[in-house]
Amino acid sequence: MQPESAESSEQSATAPRTDAASRPTLADVAAHAGVSASTASLAFSGSGPVSDATKQRVLGAAAELGYGGPDPRARSLRRGRSGIVGVVLEERIRTAFLDPVKIQMLDGITEGIAPLGAGLLLLTDTGDVGDNAVSIESAPVDAVVLVGCSPRFTESVEALRRRGIPAVAIEGSADDGVPEISIDNLQATRRGAEYLRELGHSRVAIVTLPVDAARTRGALTPELERSSTASVTNERLAGARAIFPGAPAHVAAASLIEEGLDAGRAILADPSTRPTAVIAQSDLLAAGVIRAAEELGIAVPAELSVLGFDGIRVDGLQHDLTTLVQPSVAKGRAAGEAVVRLLAGEAPESVCFTSTLHVGDTTAAPER
Repeated sequence: MQPESAESSEQSATAPRTDAASRPTLADVAAHAGVSASTASLAFSGSGPVSDATKQRVLGAAAELGYGGPDPRARSLRRGRSGIVGVVLEERIRTAFLDPVKIQMLDGITEGIAPLGAGLLLLTDTGDVGDNAVSIESAPVDAVVLVGCSPRFTESVEALRRRGIPAVAIEGSADDGVPEISIDNLQATRRGAEYLRELGHSRVAIVTLPVDAARTRGALTPELERSSTASVTNERLAGARAIFPGAPAHVAAASLIEEGLDAGRAILADPSTRPTAVIAQSDLLAAGVIRAAEELGIAVPAELSVLGFDGIRVDGLQHDLTTLVQPSVAKGRAAGEAVVRLLAGEAPESVCFTSTLHVGDTTAAPER
């Protein structure tokens, strides 16, 4: 074997590793681009005094070597953070994405945490966690946004407190130290109920969101009402009952059109006890009640007025729903901004938004 020439020896000292069994490193990219490792690192991070030409040279070298960038796990270790913000939903992800309100809130949260450069991790709070599932007790998150419609809200707060993870609550009554982003659930529902009373309604029924972790479905009994752990449901129910104290209520297992349909069938089945108006605690539930009325040949709003809550567009609904419009995106954005402040060591204040009554074509004076 002939000895290496000086030229070949120099090439071997600077050329990147080409062993197929090894992955290219940042040092390999730096050598291939002819820059220092620190310059290559700054080129990837987008910070520091690196010219555009140098950055393009580094990125071009990375592309040639098949290098995808610094390991985010190593970066997280250096910063002491995962770069992940958790969002705890009350239902399974598949169900949550059927609800436009949840999607709007997630959009707002994403906007709010933008300064962190963090990603969102969606977690469910249904209570049935498999052995290998990522849960609120184990998720690698820096902070968590809790959606307070969950009947398991209190348990979630306690789990995060044990882990020392800062949290922000969207519509959930939490202890000191957990900022709450809320809306005027009780006052808003009361305004809607007052509007129905002004129209002349006195026989009113209510369709509620879930009241307990078991998602019990059916007539709201006094026992079930007393044991309710869902603050949003309780507040909206109190607002309606402030105007119609004796109004019967039917509990839905989720904010879904199908749940509203089932509740509507139960409420409207008997003509002798049929209400002239229904207050639904979500627009999806209201849409289901309207569908049940259509099945039974009950005209909306001539024979039945329906009031919703949320202010979303419901696919397939051929009505301009009378509803209480809540600022879902703004709520999410405020929660995200509170997370940013918490992680900066600040103490963000709680925020309460105001809902507005939108009068559509699903409400009218009752027939005489």
